[in-house]
Amino acid sequence: MKEEHWSKRTHYCGTMRREDIGREVILNGWVQRRRDHGGVIFIDIRDVTGLVQVVFNPEISKEAHETAGDVRGEYVLSCRGVVRGRPEESINPKLPTGEVEVMADELTIISASLTPPFEIEEDSDVDEALRLRYRYLDIRRPDLRDSLIMRSRVTGEVRSFLSSRGFLEIETPVLTKSTPEGARDFVVPSRLQPGKFYALPQSPQILKQLLMVAGLDRYYQIARCFRDEDMRADRQLEFTQIDLEMSFVQPEDIISLMDEMFAHLFRETLDIELEIPFPRMTWHEAMDRYATDRPDTRFATEIMDLSGIFTTSGFKVFRSALDGGGRVRGLRVEGLSAPPRRELDGMVEEAQRLGASGLVWAVREGEGLRSPVAKFLSEGEISDLVKEVGLAEGEVIILAAGGRETDPILAGMRDYCTRRYSPAPGKRFSFVWVTDFPLFDWDEEEKRYKSNHHPFTSPSRDSLDYLEERPLEVTSDSYDMVLNGIELGGGSIRIHDPGLQDRVFRLLGLSQQEAQEKFGFLLEAFNYGPPPHGGIAYGLDRIVMLMAGRESIRDVIAFPKTQSGADLLSGAPDAIYPDQLKELRLRPI
Repeated sequence: MKEEHWSKRTHYCGTMRREDIGREVILNGWVQRRRDHGGVIFIDIRDVTGLVQVVFNPEISKEAHETAGDVRGEYVLSCRGVVRGRPEESINPKLPTGEVEVMADELTIISASLTPPFEIEEDSDVDEALRLRYRYLDIRRPDLRDSLIMRSRVTGEVRSFLSSRGFLEIETPVLTKSTPEGARDFVVPSRLQPGKFYALPQSPQILKQLLMVAGLDRYYQIARCFRDEDMRADRQLEFTQIDLEMSFVQPEDIISLMDEMFAHLFRETLDIELEIPFPRMTWHEAMDRYATDRPDTRFATEIMDLSGIFTTSGFKVFRSALDGGGRVRGLRVEGLSAPPRRELDGMVEEAQRLGASGLVWAVREGEGLRSPVAKFLSEGEISDLVKEVGLAEGEVIILAAGGRETDPILAGMRDYCTRRYSPAPGKRFSFVWVTDFPLFDWDEEEKRYKSNHHPFTSPSRDSLDYLEERPLEVTSDSYDMVLNGIELGGGSIRIHDPGLQDRVFRLLGLSQQEAQEKFGFLLEAFNYGPPPHGGIAYGLDRIVMLMAGRESIRDVIAFPKTQSGADLLSGAPDAIYPDQLKELRLRPI
């Protein structure tokens, strides 16, 4: 097809409104759909702002009408015409441009298109692999396009807010040194230093601490990060962090500032006023009430400790758990009453999927309980359970006995039940801060302590006296922001005292030599007057996913990877040429 001269647009398609009636406009865009109604052709033309209906009438322009007859879906057009109001019966209230249309008198086909492998429609049911293979077409769909526009607005507002609070945007290297205590690194072989490797940063953690030592006081960065780990709906191999660090601060300073930032973000991008300060709870409180440190507080259902009811129980499962130092905990299933057996069986199957050997359930029927374990419980235990839980006729409670190993099961069952049975939450966005995490976790396989956050996290001041004696009881000056059950970000006050850092390293099993090998450049800097400092890092992809109402971060990333880490568009990862391997002193597998 011979390319003709085309005119540069005067307006965007999605901006046409009633106040534009009578105005001559030039539009450039793609064909969403074409309809021929008895000689008059209607074409919906789409650009990044939306679409508008353009009318081609042979009585207005025979030439433009003839050209419109050649148009097909996804052709790129340039048209000139006059905006007019739609007839009352054809107004489309679902479209922002639905009250107007453009009566065209000129049309140019800028470029043609093959028939796309799928319809460019919002929420079209298309195999994800096909969408990723033709991602440049997928992005033309309004829902994905709008998610990426929102992402751009979010990053813009973050920059605006932090800059207004005195933060400096500073880039840190992408080629850096591999360090332990995180996920698996992506490594890059060095051509100039054969046999040595760079690592892509999992986060700019050490580098931003060095910027505090350098005296820059407030740093932020929209940072690209890389972790070679299994992927899921809210995790990709490469992702983006809102990363920041501040000097001479306490946890309250960072938490309060972040409350303000998110209030600003939601106000400017979604026109939603968030109530701040956001609620807070300690890690221990979150685990007791929700059995997870990422509670979805949109739902009122909480985990209840019912151990006191069963201290002398004849039911062996409960009694042995209590005798072993565990607890009997449960949750009332809200929104479900007098369920059929298939629903209860479905709960048992879900618990088994979560790793439980089974599930204890009970339904109130009159003054008693319908349950596989009811015959093992005394009348007093049944009566106390009904009273303690406030169990109404037909309501269900599920129970688990044991130690912390039951947390994932109870948390998973709470999530399963609230999503399946609870009424839709009245609150669209429910923020909560979880604070005072344990400083260490115990790795049973490796028989050693590991950092709950990272090895530079500061112990809380009142924990220092028993740091070596009772490490698992030590809390940290750390904090996570959770939204609708998803961790948005986490941070802490950092250790700035070399002596305290050495104590923590020793508890982690790191000798002075190992610490120097892995973190020497940071430890050396700490000999030159490090300020007290702390910060936080957010997953930008997760923030936009929740704000846009999407189910996966792949829907807010322009070019994501599949579950197996493949880029179906470009074909990455792929083999490299033998000459490249030779240049890097690498042997082919």
